[in-house]
Amino acid sequence: MIDATEHFYDDDPRQGHPDVRTRLKDASYFFLGNGLIQGAVQFAPGGEGTPLGLLVMNPERLGKKREALTLDPGSGLGATVVRLVTPEGEGTPSAAGLTVEWTEHHGVPAVLARWTWDGIDVRERFYCPDRRTPRLVREISMRATAPGVRDVRLKTGGHGRSVERPLAVPAGGETRTWLVYTLDADGRTVHEATISHDPLEEDARRYWTRSTHASFGDALLDRCFNASRWQLPAVVSRHGRVDASIWQYTREWVRDQAFMALGLVMAGHREEAAVIYRRLLREFVTAEGATIDSSEVRGPDEVELDQNGVLLYALREYVGWTGDLDLAASSWERIAAVADFPLRPEFRHEPSGMLHNAREFWERHRIHGIEPGLELAHQLFVSIGLSSAASLARLLSYGREAARWEQAAQALRQAMLAHPAFALVDHRGFIKRRRLDGSVQEQVVPRPEAKLPPVVPLVQRGEHRLNPDTSAVLPVAFGFVPPDSPAAVNTLAATELLWNQAWTDGGYGRYDFTSEPDSPGGWPFASLFVARAAVEAGEEERAWRVLRWLGSVPGAAAGSWFEFYGERVAPPFPQVGVVPWTWAEMLFLLVHHVLGVRPDETHIRLRPKLLRGLERVTASLPIRGRWLRLEVTASESARAPACRVDGQPVEPSHGQWLIAHPPDDITVEVTVPRPSER
Repeated sequence: MIDATEHFYDDDPRQGHPDVRTRLKDASYFFLGNGLIQGAVQFAPGGEGTPLGLLVMNPERLGKKREALTLDPGSGLGATVVRLVTPEGEGTPSAAGLTVEWTEHHGVPAVLARWTWDGIDVRERFYCPDRRTPRLVREISMRATAPGVRDVRLKTGGHGRSVERPLAVPAGGETRTWLVYTLDADGRTVHEATISHDPLEEDARRYWTRSTHASFGDALLDRCFNASRWQLPAVVSRHGRVDASIWQYTREWVRDQAFMALGLVMAGHREEAAVIYRRLLREFVTAEGATIDSSEVRGPDEVELDQNGVLLYALREYVGWTGDLDLAASSWERIAAVADFPLRPEFRHEPSGMLHNAREFWERHRIHGIEPGLELAHQLFVSIGLSSAASLARLLSYGREAARWEQAAQALRQAMLAHPAFALVDHRGFIKRRRLDGSVQEQVVPRPEAKLPPVVPLVQRGEHRLNPDTSAVLPVAFGFVPPDSPAAVNTLAATELLWNQAWTDGGYGRYDFTSEPDSPGGWPFASLFVARAAVEAGEEERAWRVLRWLGSVPGAAAGSWFEFYGERVAPPFPQVGVVPWTWAEMLFLLVHHVLGVRPDETHIRLRPKLLRGLERVTASLPIRGRWLRLEVTASESARAPACRVDGQPVEPSHGQWLIAHPPDDITVEVTVPRPSER
């Protein structure tokens, strides 16, 4: 049985400088990186912590915020602040007059901070100048608003180090200098130096030019899309390491990493995705095919079976987008083990043919009251994954395995949807879990060894309900069932109970808060599950509500969202961190669902779903070494959707357009009726 102490951490946010806290009032973190160095610009306008600070980290070493290389235990990020020293005094950015936002520097993602002191306007721009060295650049520009020349001594630094440079700032002119942060060879020390020219190199511009671009004609969607496509690759190390929640867990999961890598594929970063998938297959899958979660190997009763399916699904999607079969071919023995592992007899529930153990999607287990049974997410993802493995097997001419896995996938699907006694569907739509006797596990009772803090909902008096659960919408989001089916419609209706269930600031909780062993609150990536399902079901306002919520919470300025929004009991739980999976979910929503771009083994399947209010969406997506230039327009005059590929009309097939993978770049124009006429 999993020991309760595995969930406990000793990072006390009350100890040390306020900057050691991840949740400063209204704070946002803008993440930059190139796999060799990682930075986060802290924007804290709420009066807690350093208003504008810089955290520099080694992406190969997962750690707490207080362990950032530029954070001092006593002074926090104070040494990283730019200070202007003149005969009249010393100035720094104040929370009241500071703005920070995303921008681009010659096509490279950059963070732009603006502030003013004593008649001097200051702009600070942060970016990674190349793809080959562990460097982060901070360009500092100053302009005097009063007549004459101002003599300024610029001071800044890092953890115990300082840099100074005298500058003359003319009125009406601009003075610039560049501060370069470089990790040393052992990755444990940051060196700062000033230079007099922009160090941006062509390989950085080329890297970002070759990635996915899109414009949705909506400021909120554009901000969410760019923040996700820029920050997801920034937090992945060159060897494929990434914290499942930055500064929180310092651990990795197959499921999370597989989805992150798929987000990278959709963002146009094929090579980085391949590195993650190879590492997962090499280091995070045992020879028997079991997957690792929380950097741990589990026994049969506690292994997260859905991870096997997620990994297989993500690998098939990778092949659809890239055409790269070498990754699968070179790791075929391990992929086959991943597919076969859930089919082992110890997981088979003979009366239903489904899979059973005592772990659930959100990682609760026996000590939290999870009984041996049939988990919805395990059946869903293993079925999807086995079908995906069968597709890969056919491409690699493993016909016997393809037939066996496809048969198992369909049997699991049929049992999950329609078994007379054990189907994971009832009048509420999809249900989370049945016991081995077929009864629905509606409640949980924690064991004493859970050692939970007395303030969390799971140890309060009363019922601790398992349903509803946002994972129940995943069959709709992944197209496992028709979005207009009774199961889909009823599930979305039931899930609505999770919005603002025990809080008032928005967001879907991951499940009924009464069974929460942590604190109640809205979860961004769980809310995006619902948004994705809502788009498929045509419930656009529900998707917009999630997006507007994500555009208003702390972290929204950067588009870097915390794991959840509530009061975290830390310790014994870790401080809440920023979850990269959320960026992947945002990319799934906007690329897979709204743009509707879905490459498979033979075709680009196109099924765009413009949200209400969007007039024209354009995108450039790299698929198999070619560019798909896409334009989707909502038209008053259109009575039915229409599609042209390089000017030639294409007829729809079952509600989508099938475009054979082209030998050259293509331009696709889609016209759809306005939402009120659809």
